[in-house]
Amino acid sequence: MPLSVAVQMDHIASIRIAGDSTFALLLEAQRRGHHLFHYTPDRLALRSGAVSAALEPLTVADAAGAHFTLGEAENVDLSTMDVVLLRQDPPFDMAYVTTTHLLERIHPKTLVVNDPAHVRNAPEKLFVMDFPHLMPETLITRDPAAIRAFRKEFGDIVMKPLYGNGGQGVFRVKPEDENFGSLMDLFTSQFRESWVIQRYLPAVRAGDKRIILVDGEFAGAVNRVPAPDDLRSNMVRGGAAETTQLTDREREICETIGPELKRRGLLFVGIDVIGGYLTEINVTSPTGLRAIRRLGGPDIAALIWDRIEALRA
Repeated sequence: MPLSVAVQMDHIASIRIAGDSTFALLLEAQRRGHHLFHYTPDRLALRSGAVSAALEPLTVADAAGAHFTLGEAENVDLSTMDVVLLRQDPPFDMAYVTTTHLLERIHPKTLVVNDPAHVRNAPEKLFVMDFPHLMPETLITRDPAAIRAFRKEFGDIVMKPLYGNGGQGVFRVKPEDENFGSLMDLFTSQFRESWVIQRYLPAVRAGDKRIILVDGEFAGAVNRVPAPDDLRSNMVRGGAAETTQLTDREREICETIGPELKRRGLLFVGIDVIGGYLTEINVTSPTGLRAIRRLGGPDIAALIWDRIEALRA
């Protein structure tokens, strides 16, 4: 039976379809005959207990520059939808948090993927701290004394904003780096929240693995190798995608965290693993589906829709 599917996303005109996982989900939903509707987060509204949005009927085509057609917008009560895909990109700021509060009011009568309450409660760089035995040594603070002590202990460290995304604001600080004081000043002036301070993992030069889990189970993976002159392996920052297989350690990581992802209703999750260490659990708008498929891996968009359809049956 066709489903009515509303997708909350950054405007579809702005996406790069070659690597966009939301677009992969839309193509698969349309192939299955589901009815698609598009809206941006600023079009959400709450009045008299009803959550609505200005929805535009959506059709998609896998053709760069001509990848979508939108119909006329109509204000619709989202509780009348079968599914809402929560897919706008971070930053994970108060605007993002507010959308989770609104969507929580319609879930699970309308299935929101991922569960908005648990998206709100599982920021990528904080949720991962529930599994310290799987991680490299990590400190979350903005206390200069604590950061200096951590640097003295481990020497080579990485600093990044707690709510950053896409590799923005990620710095490696070597033991002899004279820019450490200036970097501390920059972070203090730019970010009110705590920062993530982590032991540098040299294995990142061999790649940062993006592993996709669907409803708590391993579904596919891609290795992202940073450019020679960059610390960051994110594909939007020039990282090169390679085929990969899971190690025993990576399977252990998936098996350890999978039950908690399933319990929280986090159906589509991307985790990052470097040298056998879990570094992030991405639940807001995970990526990687099209790269995995392009490299001959499984069609994870189809796996996700199989699970959504089973939950709506």
